Amino acid sequence: MGESVNVMRKWVFPILRLLVIAAIAVALVKLAFFADTAEALDPAQPTGQIVEPQVPVALGTITNDVTLPGTVAADAAVPVKAVAIGTVDEIFFTAGQTVTAGDKIYDIKVETVRDPVETTDAATGLVTINQPKPAITYEKVFAPADGVLSALTVIHGQAVAIGDITGQVAPPTYSVSGSLSPEQQYRLVTQPTEASIAITNGPAPFTCTGLRISTPLAGADAGGTGGTGGTPGAGTSTGTTGASGTTVSCAIPAEVTVFPGLAAQITIAGGKAENVLVVPTTAVKGSAETGVVWFALPDGSTEERPVTLGMNDGTSVEVVSGLAEGDLINQFVPGAVAPSDCSNPGEICAGTGMTAH
Repeated sequence: MGESVNVMRKWVFPILRLLVIAAIAVALVKLAFFADTAEALDPAQPTGQIVEPQVPVALGTITNDVTLPGTVAADAAVPVKAVAIGTVDEIFFTAGQTVTAGDKIYDIKVETVRDPVETTDAATGLVTINQPKPAITYEKVFAPADGVLSALTVIHGQAVAIGDITGQVAPPTYSVSGSLSPEQQYRLVTQPTEASIAITNGPAPFTCTGLRISTPLAGADAGGTGGTGGTPGAGTSTGTTGASGTTVSCAIPAEVTVFPGLAAQITIAGGKAENVLVVPTTAVKGSAETGVVWFALPDGSTEERPVTLGMNDGTSVEVVSGLAEGDLINQFVPGAVAPSDCSNPGEICAGTGMTAH
C-alpha cells in the first residue's frame, strides 16, 4: 500500500501537473496568435444598422377636442357715463347700492343760452338788445346694467361733459376665460359657439354658450382706456389674456355657483371625423391644411410626398388626400426633435401647443 502511494506521488501527480500547464500554454498561444475573426474587427467601426420605424396608414376616428386651462373672473364693470354738458344736480344712489338697468342714478342740470332779443322803441326809435335767462333742462343718467354701483365719482354741483365716466356698475355675473395658442386655433376649423367647463374642486361640468374668441387689433388700445373724471381701469376686463393675445371666454350660467380666481378646464369640441385615414402627427411635417410625409418605397428608400390634412387631435391627423390605406410611411419626420411625453411641468406637449402642469 505504501509503495502505491509513493508511485502516485513520484509519477502520476507530476505528469498531471505537466498536462495542466501544457493546456494553459496552448490556450495562451491561441489567444495571442490565432484570435477569432469577429474579435479582430476594429471596435471603432459600427456593426449595427439603424432602421427608421415605419407605420401604416390606417382608418380611424379623430375627436378634435381642444382643452385649455382657464380662470373664473367676475365680468367687467359697466361704466356710468355723463350724457350732457352741465353740472350734477340731484343724486339718487350711493356707491355700494344695488341698481337695476334703467334706474336713475343722478341728473345733470343743463343751461342753454338763448338768443338775444332785440326791441325797438316806437317813439324814439332806439334799439334795445335784451339777453334772456338761459333755458334750464335736466338730463337723466341711468344705470347701464343690473348690479352693484361699485363706484360713483360725482358730487352735487360738479361740472361734467358728455362721455365722462362717473361711476361703475359691477354685474353679478361671471365668466371663464383662457388663452388660445396659434397652434390650437388651427385645430378649430369652424367657429365654436359653446364649450364644456369643469371647475377645479367645483360643481359637475356644465355647458356654457355664447363662446367668444377674440384677438385685440393692432393699435386698439393706443388711445388708452381711461376717461375724464373716470375711475382708473374702469371698464377693463378681469379675464385672462395669453401671450398670443387670443382669448377664449364664456359666460357662466347664473345657477352655477363660482368665485373669482377658481381654476377651470375649458374643452372646446372642434368636430369629429369617423372612418378616415389617420397618421401620427410625428410623421407629418406641417400640421394644418397641407403637409409632407416620407413615403416608404419597395427598395427600402423613402421619398417626400405632399398630403392634404384635415382634423388634428394633437396625436393623430386626418389625411384627406395623398395617401392610401396600407401605405407605409416613416413614423418620425427626419431630423425632428423626439416628441415630448408632456411629463415635466412647463414643458410643451408634442403636437398640442399646450403646457404641462
